[in-house]
Amino acid sequence: KEFVNKFILEQKKEKPDIIEVHNRPSYINLLVELNTNLVLYFHNDPISMDGSRSSKERVSLLNTCKKIVFNSEWSKKQFLKNLQSFYHKSKKLIVIHQSINQSNVDISKKKKIISFVGKLNSAKGYDIFCNAIIKVLNKYPDWKAVVAGDEPREVINVKHKNLTNLGFQKHSKILDLFSKTSIAVACSRWEEPFGRTSLEAASRACAVIISTRGGLPETITNGVILRKLNSNSLYNSIVKLIQNRKQLIDLQVKSKNNFYLTDKYISTKIDNYRDSLINK
Repeated sequence: KEFVNKFILEQKKEKPDIIEVHNRPSYINLLVELNTNLVLYFHNDPISMDGSRSSKERVSLLNTCKKIVFNSEWSKKQFLKNLQSFYHKSKKLIVIHQSINQSNVDISKKKKIISFVGKLNSAKGYDIFCNAIIKVLNKYPDWKAVVAGDEPREVINVKHKNLTNLGFQKHSKILDLFSKTSIAVACSRWEEPFGRTSLEAASRACAVIISTRGGLPETITNGVILRKLNSNSLYNSIVKLIQNRKQLIDLQVKSKNNFYLTDKYISTKIDNYRDSLINK
């Protein structure tokens, strides 16, 4: 409240046309006195956050905000849980996914790498990946697995001569890894509000294997979706791509050609809704 009150004093002088609040629904009611266009962005599950857990709080947000922006259709669906049907048609609710600039990856230079990037915990499905990848590497010794990430709170140990754990890496290093990767895995157990790992892997022309959790299916246009989330299902999906090179390359080409969540595309969507709120 101290932070928001200081912000309000500053903005009374500035008189902004729009104030955008990211991931802090509890701030909205405090900002009403500024009498401007309030826009709320959700980057996480709305019903897990202070200020939007209850149906009453979410209806209040709908009445107060000019726009509510979600990073996935799944997040929007969560927001609308237990709300009357007429709220579902509100034009205030819009989905603007996260984005990344696409690079021109040469698919012919892809290496026999299977990657896993993110928190190395069971919520992200790292244990599922570990159980599957050991069997894959034993069966196909010419393939390698590369893991990037850390998790000090939950230690899942896996060792293999063809598996490299890079630990936590800078973003540029991750994108470079995806540019070399043939198969990228994002097999989360928890409901991902969106999922940047699979988005970035798709932008770098990987054949992406994902679970059905949360907004993950919205991060790719083409890929393999695990209907059953277990190590056997993941193992079979990876083996199928290794054995069928034509399908592997086809997925890589489609990931590259059909990728559309670029910074330019998403920036335009943001500009458009801002323009709609301002009387020029």
